[in-house]
Parts: sequence; structure tokens; C-alpha cells
Amino acid sequence: MVNYKSENDLSQIFSVLSDPTRRAIIKELSKSEKTVKKMAEPFDMSLPAFIKHLKVLENAGLVSFRKVGKYKYYHLEPKGIDFAMKWLNDLSSFWNSQLTSLEKYLLESEKEEGGNET
Repeated sequence: MVNYKSENDLSQIFSVLSDPTRRAIIKELSKSEKTVKKMAEPFDMSLPAFIKHLKVLENAGLVSFRKVGKYKYYHLEPKGIDFAMKWLNDLSSFWNSQLTSLEKYLLESEKEEGGNET
């Protein structure tokens, strides 16, 4: 399990998520855990290439698996996504306050312009 603490961890998560195949894997795993073969079916790539994507996701702490016999069942590890979401939410708070300030400014400007016409 990965313990997220630094900007490097955040950079790794966003780097991993920048790949559309990996985002598609995460989207599939958000529905339910799946075996490697089941996940790989819709992708137009070799099984070894697909497994490389899983390894990257696993190394970033975004997915993990449980082994049942000879099968690996992959599932999401929410801590990685939570770490990235916290960072995005912090930025969201900043932008929301900026947009609120802009809205207030525009409303005040509109009132002032309306008041100058009479």
C-alpha cells in the first residue's frame, strides 16, 4: 500500500491518470472488481501490454488485487484518488471564491452603470 505525502506522489498519480487506457481501466474497476482477462477484453492490445498498464496503476497505488487460485481480481484503491481529489478540491475552493468575487464585482458594476443613465 502506498502512503501519499508529497508533490512527487501527486505528480505520479496525475502522470498515471494522463493515459486514456489507464483512465478507462479505472472507470471499469469503479463498477466492480475484475480479472485481468475480463478487463483486457475490450482493449485492442496484447495481454502483456495491458498488464503493463495494470502494473503502472498498481505502482501508483491506484489499484490492487486479491488472488483466488490462479486468478487475480483487481479493484480500486481509493486512497490515491482521494489524495488527488483533495488537491483538486483545495483548488476548487480557491476558484469558487474568485468566481464569487468576480460575480459580486460585475453585479456592482452593472448597478453603477444603470444608475448613471438617469
